Amino acid sequence: MERLLGLLASIHPLSPALEQHLSEIIQRQLFPKKCMLLKAGHTCRHIRFVEQGLARCYHNENSKEVSSWFMKEGDVFISVESFYQQKPSIESIQALEDCHVYSIEYAQLQHIYSTYPEFNIIGRILTERYYQLAEQRSKSLRSKSARERYAYLLNNHPELIQRVPSKYLSSYLGITEETLSRIRSKM
Repeated sequence: MERLLGLLASIHPLSPALEQHLSEIIQRQLFPKKCMLLKAGHTCRHIRFVEQGLARCYHNENSKEVSSWFMKEGDVFISVESFYQQKPSIESIQALEDCHVYSIEYAQLQHIYSTYPEFNIIGRILTERYYQLAEQRSKSLRSKSARERYAYLLNNHPELIQRVPSKYLSSYLGITEETLSRIRSKM
């Protein structure tokens, strides 16, 4: 939990009362590899911080799984629309490795926002960070070639190249496994 509290405090100082409250409500959870943390059609009720492991978010498109993102150590994850609107998700979230996470329920997060004003700053900054990452990915898919998308991932997130199976990596990059194999062989 120290890593999570350190991340939050690096964004904005935590009052002793907030730090105590977080220590009391945050749950540590362990999910084995291949475990479904969220299934499409279910409502995302938790926001989670990855202490150890790797998870992927995906949706089905034309009977194929399309990976939307990967979250590793130090990342926070949710199904955005499902969590914030508390409605059934169109996405699924799966552990690609054994995952050790810290979790807060939606209602608890709302209580923290209303009780501890400083946490609103933390929430806003985290939301901005992840929104920027989503925007970068969206632009990349629209404007960069498959080779450029792979090169960006290789330069900025090389650990994903090693940890994510090629079938998930290729769907994330918007290419086939065969295309990914050809790109890898030329780099």
